[in-house]
Amino acid sequence: MTKTKRKMPWALIPVIFALAWPTMLEQLLSTAVQYIDTAMVGSLGTNATAAVGSTTTVNWLVGSTISAIGVGFLAFISQARGAGRDEEARKASGQAVLAVLVVGSLFTLITLLLSPIIPTLMQVDEPLREISAKYFFILYTPLIFRCATIIFGTVLRAGGDTKTPMLVGLLVNIVNVVLNFFFIYQTRIVNIFGIDIKIFGFGMGVIGAGIASAIAYTVGGVAIFIALWRHKALSPKGQSIKPNFKILKPCLRVAMPNALQRFGTSFGYVAFASMVNSLGPVATAAHTFANTVESAFYIPGYGMQSASATLVGNALGANDKKRIKDLALMIILIEIVLMIISGGLLFIFAPNMMALFSTDSLVIPLGATVLRMVALSEPFYGVSIVIEGMMQGMGKTFIPFLTNIIGMWAIRIVGTFICTQIFDFGLIGAWACMILHNLMLFFVFTILLGAGKILPRENSSKEVKREATK
Repeated sequence: MTKTKRKMPWALIPVIFALAWPTMLEQLLSTAVQYIDTAMVGSLGTNATAAVGSTTTVNWLVGSTISAIGVGFLAFISQARGAGRDEEARKASGQAVLAVLVVGSLFTLITLLLSPIIPTLMQVDEPLREISAKYFFILYTPLIFRCATIIFGTVLRAGGDTKTPMLVGLLVNIVNVVLNFFFIYQTRIVNIFGIDIKIFGFGMGVIGAGIASAIAYTVGGVAIFIALWRHKALSPKGQSIKPNFKILKPCLRVAMPNALQRFGTSFGYVAFASMVNSLGPVATAAHTFANTVESAFYIPGYGMQSASATLVGNALGANDKKRIKDLALMIILIEIVLMIISGGLLFIFAPNMMALFSTDSLVIPLGATVLRMVALSEPFYGVSIVIEGMMQGMGKTFIPFLTNIIGMWAIRIVGTFICTQIFDFGLIGAWACMILHNLMLFFVFTILLGAGKILPRENSSKEVKREATK
C-alpha cells in the first residue's frame, strides 16, 4: 500500500501571521525604543552604559522567571479555549490576578533587599557599584506592575489577543523614552528647524534613566490590567482570586519546570555576564550594545513562538492532532526563511548597528565581530525557539527545562569560564560558547521532533470518526 504524500498546509499561513504579527510588531517597537533608550544612556559615556548594562542579566533572570508563571496559564487557557471550556479560561484569568499579587510582592521584596550587593556579585568595577545599585533599586521598586504586564499579557495572548499586549508594550516604551529626555539630561537649548527651544531637564543621568523606566513600567501594569478587566472573553471580573487548585495545579505543573528552566538559565546568564564584566568596561559595553542590537533580529523568532504556543495549545484542546503537525511544519518553514533573512541583515550591518550606540573605537569593532558570529547561527536558534513554543502550548515543559539547563551550565558557563578565566579569548570566546549552546538546542529539539517525541501521534481514522460523532 503506497503512502500518500503529505500536502503542504499553505492555508495556515494567514492564521499563523494573524497571531504572530502583533507580537512581532510589539517586539519591533519595543526594540526600537530600547535602541533609543540605550543610545541616550550611551551618550553619557562608556561607564554609564556599563553601570546600567551590568545588571541587565539580573533583569532577565527576574523577568523570565515571572514569564514562566505566565506559560502555565498560557497552556491552560489556550487548551481550554480550544476545547470550548470558556468558563474555565475565565476562572484561570482570576487566578492570574492572584499570581501577580503573590509573585509580584515576593519578587519585589527579594530584589530590593538584594539591590546593594547585586553589583558586587556581578563583578562591576568598584567606582560604578554605588550608582549601579541605586539604578537597580529604582528599577525594581514597581516590580508588581511589571509582573502584571508579563502575566496578563500572556493571558491575553493565550486567548488569541496579541494586539492588546502590543499596544501596552508600545505605551510603556514611549513613556520611557519621553521621560528619559527630562530625567537624564540637564536643561538645554535644542535647535529644531532653525528655532532654539529650551527643554527642561533634571540632569539625573543614570538615576534619571531608572526613574523614567520605573514610571513607564507602572503605567504599563495599570494599562494592561484595565485591558484584561474589560476583555469580553477573559475578564477576571466576578472571578474569585482565592486559590483554586483545580486551576492552579495544572498551571503549576506546566509552570514549575519552565520556571526552573528560566531561573536556571537566567542565573546562568548572570554568571555569564559576571565573567564578561570581569573583562573590563570596554567588553561590558560591547556586550551590552551587541545584546541590544541582537534583540531586534530575534523578533521573527519570538513572534512565531508566541503564535505557535497559542495555536498548538488550541489544537490540542480540540484534539486535532493533524492540525498540530500541519502547524509545526508550516511554522518551522516560515521561521527558517525569516531567520535567514534576519541573520543576513545582521551580518551585513553589524558595524553600522554598533555605531548607533557608541563612538568608541574599541567597542564598535568588538561588538560587530560577535554580532557577525551570532548572525550565522540565527536560523538554527529560530527553529529551537518555535519548537519550544509548541511544547509550551502543549504543556510539555520538562524537555526544554532539561536541555536548556544542561546546555547553559555544561556548555555556555563552563566554556566561558575556560575561555575568559583560563585562556585569554575575551568576549569573542564568551560569545562562541553562547552560540555553541544555541546550536546544541537546535540539534536536540530537531532530533526529538523527528523521532516523534514532541508532537502527539496523529488521530487514526477510527478516532477521527469517534470525534466527529460527539
